[in-house]
Amino acid sequence: MKCVMKNPKELPKNIRVSLGSAIAIGLLNGKLDAAPTTAYLMTYRKGKCTANCGFCPQARKSSARGDMLSRVSWPVFATEKVLSRIEKAVGDGKIKRVCFQALNYPKVFIHLQVLIRAIREKVDVPISISCQPQNSINIKALAEARAERIGIPLDAASEELFDKIKGFTAGGPYNWKNQFRLLSEAVNIFGKGKVSTHLIVGLGETEKEMVETIQKCVDMSVLPALFAFTPIVGTALEGIPQPPIQSYRRIQIARHLIVHGISRYENMRFNNKGCLNDFGIDKQTLMQTIQLGEPFLTSGCPYCNRPYYNEKPSGPIYNYPRKLSIEELLEIKKQLNL
Repeated sequence: MKCVMKNPKELPKNIRVSLGSAIAIGLLNGKLDAAPTTAYLMTYRKGKCTANCGFCPQARKSSARGDMLSRVSWPVFATEKVLSRIEKAVGDGKIKRVCFQALNYPKVFIHLQVLIRAIREKVDVPISISCQPQNSINIKALAEARAERIGIPLDAASEELFDKIKGFTAGGPYNWKNQFRLLSEAVNIFGKGKVSTHLIVGLGETEKEMVETIQKCVDMSVLPALFAFTPIVGTALEGIPQPPIQSYRRIQIARHLIVHGISRYENMRFNNKGCLNDFGIDKQTLMQTIQLGEPFLTSGCPYCNRPYYNEKPSGPIYNYPRKLSIEELLEIKKQLNL
């Protein structure tokens, strides 16, 4: 999929905006329990994505609603109106970052370049792109358009699961080894600390597999962001439950320790079922890490809090979009049997 920008004025007429973002920037009226600090946008097309990821409502063969991504609805708005509202929201200090979620379709990288430049003309705000570039030409094009960060999702934690859920076996275009090659090329183009990936907990991996992949990403200077699998009606994986909260908490702690250089996968211990039972640190350090609450916040780009992307406000909350309360920290300690 090689895209060369032909018409710099070819701004897409419409774009999708996550429901929370639409409220936050004044496109819709509504009450937010936690306001997004990033404006989340999604490229618009009449059809669905050409890929076929088993968890995704936008998958080619999915019968899920076309306005869904994870459990969030993404209504359509006129692009010019959205850009004006983003300009005002950034100026008012409500929005600190813009993040594009990109579907796969022939002109998507042309559209992304135009959208990035259109925002840059209006306001100075960091822009992240979550996409599947397929080649280094598209990565370079996004960098030249002045995207600040790029995210290339792995989603699955092992090669076998990757192939089953979004690769050849799933009827998708992706390859595990090629995905890592693209991540490496993205680091070379965007720079260390400017490339991220998504990892979805609960697709059938062991905790050991997930933590090993987190370490591999960090060693490549790729920031892994954690998501909890969310079953959506109409997707291939609609019958799989969300991951146990205890397991998710252990992986969140392991990720935090690895990302901050406090521990490594090689120092951690797992039981015969691949469950974490030793983080490779002393108990005092572990308790201090938990008490901070940081491991349990939404992970990703700066100012990315994704309110209720994986969960209902009633809970259980997998990724907290704001600082935890004392009661929430006590509940997490109970979940971890501490």
